[in-house]
Amino acid sequence: MTLADQPIYLASKSPRRRELLQQIGVQFELLLLRSDGPRGADVTEEVLPGESALDYVARVANEKAAFALKVLQWRRLPARPVLAADTTVTIDGEILGKPADRAQAIAMLERLSGRTHEVLTSIAVHGNGIAEQRTQISQVRFGILSPASIAAYCATPEPYDKAGAYGIQGSAALFVEHIEGSHSGIMGLPLYETAQLLRQAGLPLP
Repeated sequence: MTLADQPIYLASKSPRRRELLQQIGVQFELLLLRSDGPRGADVTEEVLPGESALDYVARVANEKAAFALKVLQWRRLPARPVLAADTTVTIDGEILGKPADRAQAIAMLERLSGRTHEVLTSIAVHGNGIAEQRTQISQVRFGILSPASIAAYCATPEPYDKAGAYGIQGSAALFVEHIEGSHSGIMGLPLYETAQLLRQAGLPLP
């Protein structure tokens, strides 16, 4: 049996996660959850009072996977494993989400300049008899960023749909002095942990 015989559902809008799954040969169908609209988001990404970054990413990933599994049932779609993920950036114990505007993006990058921060990505796989979650944590150190380089980066679309206002797979790679952890995890889908969970769900990964 090949991976193509056992596609999964990916409950994520992230093009980076799609590319990473394709990199390891996993076939998938998108199962997109609502993030806005009159009825609001299917799964809230608000940080709960007193919630740590570790608890936050794990909860959101699990809630996305659990809700996506319900969507399968409501739509009477074929039963297959569902993969969901959530990524956040934290520094000084504070979670940095996606910037709402240019000023917020600039402020985040100024804060990260010359310092080490953490990137946490949690993945959850529900279905085929499992409901499992893993979280990968990486340390990322930025060099000192000039106001001009921050302004130039924030004039592009890159910062505005990413936690911490940057994506390591884009031109912000120039900001990164050192990483300790998982490059794919920083991009939004740690492939080692993803493979572990997909094997548990029955996919014949090597």
